[in-house]
Amino acid sequence: MGWAATLCALYATVAVRRHLLMRTTGYDLGIFEQALRAYAELRAPVVPLRGEHFNLLGDHFHPLVAALAPLYRLWPSPLCLLLAQSALLAVAVVPLARWAARALGRPAAHTVAAGYGLSWGIASAAAFDFHEVALAVPLLAFALEALAQRRWVPAVAWAAPLLLVKEDLGLTLAALGILIAVKGPRLLGLATAAAGLLGSYIEITYLLPAFNPGGSYAHGENLSDQHGSFLSLLAHAPLDALRPDIKPMTLVLVFAPSALLALRSPLALLAVPTLAWRMLSQNGFHWGTAFHYSAVLMPIVFAGLIDALTVWRRSDHPLAARHLRASLLTVVGVTVLLLPAFPLAQLAQRATWRTTPHIEAARALLAKIPDGASVAASNRLIPQLTSRCTVVVFPTFPVDSKLYRYDLKRFPPPTTEWIVHDRQAPEAWPYKTGHWPYPIEQQEAELAAAQRKYGYQVVARRDGITLLRRTPPKADR
Repeated sequence: MGWAATLCALYATVAVRRHLLMRTTGYDLGIFEQALRAYAELRAPVVPLRGEHFNLLGDHFHPLVAALAPLYRLWPSPLCLLLAQSALLAVAVVPLARWAARALGRPAAHTVAAGYGLSWGIASAAAFDFHEVALAVPLLAFALEALAQRRWVPAVAWAAPLLLVKEDLGLTLAALGILIAVKGPRLLGLATAAAGLLGSYIEITYLLPAFNPGGSYAHGENLSDQHGSFLSLLAHAPLDALRPDIKPMTLVLVFAPSALLALRSPLALLAVPTLAWRMLSQNGFHWGTAFHYSAVLMPIVFAGLIDALTVWRRSDHPLAARHLRASLLTVVGVTVLLLPAFPLAQLAQRATWRTTPHIEAARALLAKIPDGASVAASNRLIPQLTSRCTVVVFPTFPVDSKLYRYDLKRFPPPTTEWIVHDRQAPEAWPYKTGHWPYPIEQQEAELAAAQRKYGYQVVARRDGITLLRRTPPKADR
């Protein structure tokens, strides 16, 4: 528990500082806060940031997020989500370290705890907003510990809620079922595999389109057939999974925290579903090491490491003890080597601990917006408002419930009471410095149009931040 508390504090420090420095985003922290706020008020998770009347269960299927609603009801703040995520990511170290201590000894348990806790996959998730996959990380860790102890039913019980975390995780549940069928009770394993496959199929084919205003799976285009036929798709899949170069680099880095030893364990097969859809996706964000996409892989990687090293711990080979020590030292070395390249290193950067005049200016202008107001805000300003206002992104995005639609020549008129726009390009990992979702020239053109055509007036300007309010129509006499 000491490791869990320490890691939770570490993740929370990074996450909270990012938010205080206005490095968190409307996409995605603002989106999840709007959903959780709705759950806490016993409403459907309709999220204005994703579009008018957009139910977030039509984006990804993650009803288990509602389990955090009582916490948000007590503390309605984006920090509630960030701290909950920090705790969820940290608590997964408990079953992994406990298993390592039992199988390999206490020094190995500390090595596994440090390796997992400081791994780039977990760090990348902890330092980028909130995402539903944080719920899956401890579920997988406890399921894998139970699997190692041949406690088949508890392993399934821990893994079954993955179906309520995200639609693709039913495939991970199916992979777990296949391992159980091979190693333990065949009927239970096959039933688990079938439940996982059927669950993902139902969610993707029926539930997500039913909740989506467009009547389709919002992310289906990411896995669309680019080769004309299913057979051609299968034939090209091995090469598609390795092109461009970033894909094989990511595949190596996923297993690097275990010094690649996790690949010697059959538990590594649990990583295949997540890696497969990511490498075959048409969305380049899925291919690299940024964001939250690798968080669910880290418990699998370190479970595979423990499983692989357990063979040497039980071996009578004269070099077994030396091999075990060398392996653990290599894990420590890789962890230290990768640490500066990923976001936990932000704690050692001076900029992380300095509040700039620009941030102070933003806070002063945001304070002028009253609670309960409707606001169109720049992406980085959104999470500062979502707990107390109804917020959409400025300029209008998305349109017609489309997630990526940048080619609009004419924007619909703004409808919110307030507009707050920041022309300064944010500097924050994992994004490159720049403006989103549209170039600054287009954003400023829409800001000018709001004043020229739609009745908005300047309330305040400071350090590149503009606050507008729509002039109320005059009452008829």
